[in-house]
Amino acid sequence: MNKLDVPPGRIFRDGWTVSHGGVVDVPEPATGAVLTTVGVADPADIRAAAATARAAQREWAAAPATERAQVCYRAAGLLETHNAQVKEWLIREGGATASKAEYEIGAVLAELRVAASLPTRPHGHLLPAEPGQRSLARRVPLGVVGVISPWNVPMLLGLRAVAPALALGNAVVWKPDLRTPVSGGYLPARIFEEAGLPTGVLQVLAGGQDTGAALVADPDIAMIAFTGSSRVGRLIGEVAGRGLKRVSLELGGNSPLLVLDDADVDAASSAGAFGAFFHQGQICMAASRHIVLADVADEYVDRLVKRAQTLRVGDPWTDRVDLGPMIDDRQADRVESIIRDSVALGASVATGGGRRGRFHEPTVLTGVTPAMPAFTEEIFGPVAPVTVARTEQEAVALANQTEYGLAAAIQTGSVARGLALAEQLDAALIHINDQTVNDTAFAPFGGRKASGNGSSHGAEQNSEAFTQWQWLTMRDTSKPFPV
Repeated sequence: MNKLDVPPGRIFRDGWTVSHGGVVDVPEPATGAVLTTVGVADPADIRAAAATARAAQREWAAAPATERAQVCYRAAGLLETHNAQVKEWLIREGGATASKAEYEIGAVLAELRVAASLPTRPHGHLLPAEPGQRSLARRVPLGVVGVISPWNVPMLLGLRAVAPALALGNAVVWKPDLRTPVSGGYLPARIFEEAGLPTGVLQVLAGGQDTGAALVADPDIAMIAFTGSSRVGRLIGEVAGRGLKRVSLELGGNSPLLVLDDADVDAASSAGAFGAFFHQGQICMAASRHIVLADVADEYVDRLVKRAQTLRVGDPWTDRVDLGPMIDDRQADRVESIIRDSVALGASVATGGGRRGRFHEPTVLTGVTPAMPAFTEEIFGPVAPVTVARTEQEAVALANQTEYGLAAAIQTGSVARGLALAEQLDAALIHINDQTVNDTAFAPFGGRKASGNGSSHGAEQNSEAFTQWQWLTMRDTSKPFPV
């Protein structure tokens, strides 16, 4: 089986070419070893890529729907064929464990197959019309979609926008994060190249802040789909708004897990451990605040601590581990700082808290209050802060005491009780007797408040996100007007 070779030191602009921004090493977070080099795009590369994409888009949109569908189907097949290579990149470049990499590949396959179904769905309505006139409304592509994706789930969080945008007839200019440029952009570019996507329709250019700013401001970009921090999302919204561009903003989270006094505490602690520690907690939907009713708080903490203490931390490529490294030193420093500052304000470390380079122990904090950064901040690390509530009403108030509104979960012995509480939570994604890290290609996904501007992803939402209405009328012969 031939590998999908990604040419080192290049960007994917009208094929593999030398960038204006030079090259950068791609390090392995676990070891610091250089895995490869990639090209870095600068604003001039973005300008050229956007112009080329705009020129290529019209022909791609005019291609038969079945042809656009087949490209996505073939991409899914190639991903299955090259599963082992993609898995290695997700593990070594992004610090993922094997189970996280397998989960991500499965989710990407689902996104590609859902995208393949989009071109052949009905895309318009026949409207009431005057005698002798036909009137219809149809969904048409936006043009060129700019996608800016993060490092934490790099392939999925890029392709869930890229794949449906392409399938619906748009061209795409994609800027992956420089920390995961191969698994998060250049490897998918090779997959689409092998799948037969015409040259110019997809451009992949990794880069830094200036590259992203150029993409957002470019006059040929009709929409920006961004996944990342709320701070950057607000800036993108401001710039894109001045250009009257459509924006899809999938931003941060500080998701609560509520454990009620009738919950199966052992099951709840399992959900809490997975939600807090999966992929080292580097997920926007992570269970970031464990809000537990007082009657079961001691038992919950005891079981959560025992689960955390069984988890293995190490190099996910060479060892069988449950947690790999943090993505870089800066992120590890930030997690350490949040723990230290929260302890200084009265929180206690029930287990963990230690760090060896980029490897951070799974940590359970108790005595956490709304005055502490472990409660207010999006930690993005393997930390489970536990806050005790005396009543359901207090638990709901604590859950809603955040600027974010992404995910939430409720553990309870009564689904009816869980549904009643769900009605009171300011969250877009709520899971009863489950954990917070849930995602599927078929469900609407998007945050409220500082977590985003609504649901753009999901089988039924993709058409609304990546196309626009066009009203078209026609007459067999022209009619006279009173002028």
